Amino acid sequence: MSLLEIKDLYTIAEDDHDKHILNGLNLTINPGEIHVIMGPNGSGKSTLANTILNNKRYIKTKGNITFDGDDITDLSTDKIAKKGIFMSFQTPIEIPGITEAHYMKSLKESLTGEKANIYHLAKEVEDKMSKLHMDKSYNSREFNVGFSGGEKKKNEILQLLMINPKLAILDETDSGLDVDAIRIVREGIDLYKNDTNAILIITHSMKLLEGLNIDKVHILIDGKIVDEGDITLANKIDKEGYKDYNHEN
Repeated sequence: MSLLEIKDLYTIAEDDHDKHILNGLNLTINPGEIHVIMGPNGSGKSTLANTILNNKRYIKTKGNITFDGDDITDLSTDKIAKKGIFMSFQTPIEIPGITEAHYMKSLKESLTGEKANIYHLAKEVEDKMSKLHMDKSYNSREFNVGFSGGEKKKNEILQLLMINPKLAILDETDSGLDVDAIRIVREGIDLYKNDTNAILIITHSMKLLEGLNIDKVHILIDGKIVDEGDITLANKIDKEGYKDYNHEN
């Protein structure tokens, strides 16, 4: 059984009902797979990620989304997250007044519905921080406040490891990162990945994909997947762009 299945999905923006952003999109992801979405700016990549999580800024006009055998098309975002879907942000938010440790505790408790053991949670956070080469002192700092772009992105991967969802959607996690930060993010993906979960990576380049066992690359143009292939397709796009799809780069 597929983990995520999207059928004939059409989406418009909340503030613009005149034009569809997604136009009959179909996508199937099975457990144990890593999929990649590539496409020009404005092609609908981030809209797809937000639509899966039912961000109210995007309205589905047709189609359905099934996750782990359940129809999640009209579920609220919090219920979709609790079913096991995680999404990283292109620009992670800062939360002044809330420490990293307190945020992780609240995150765990909201997803499990159970009170977290502070000692065990702290040990788990510190262990995963160490694997991501993060300074443990960040645990007592305000969440993402004063963090560099790379530190914020590594913090997203830390959340991923702490939550351990069934599906991780990484929306341009490599954007703006230097080589060392990308390597650490890639190591975090390797720590997370197993035969029962799956990853959907949205990216513009090959930087994050190098060394990952990519199952399928999808090319998204004007809200529709127009081509699919293996990692060689991503390499071709990285070198040549989207000229073969009659789309302005």
